[in-house]
Amino acid sequence: MPTISKLTTADADRLIDVARDAAERAGATVSVTVLDAGGHLLAFRRDDNAVLISGETSTRKAYTALQLNAATADVVDAVKPDGPFHSLQTALDRPLLFIAGGVPLHRDGHLIGAIGVGGGAPADDHLFATAAATTIGA
Repeated sequence: MPTISKLTTADADRLIDVARDAAERAGATVSVTVLDAGGHLLAFRRDDNAVLISGETSTRKAYTALQLNAATADVVDAVKPDGPFHSLQTALDRPLLFIAGGVPLHRDGHLIGAIGVGGGAPADDHLFATAAATTIGA
């Protein structure tokens, strides 16, 4: 059986640094959450001037990306009132959030965690999270 390389705290620190650097270059203040494959918090950082709710949104975006193994940007239309999964938001008693900014993390073809960015415009949050995810081969 192959060994799956887990997401480490060093990985999580690097993910946060890359996402925050991308946000800073864009002039955005954000919160960044990194979860492991079990949905457990590995790292979190909120910029000093980021809106307080961004901490919650970054965490929910990461959780949603992890549970669906999909970027939250890719599932926004599926949960709209006319979408095939329109009831998913209320069907589960879990903190799902269908706003761009959550990205699953993969290594060697295996889901190892997720990153969520909140506080900027959703499209920007997605770009910041994706920039970070590419550093570990996501």
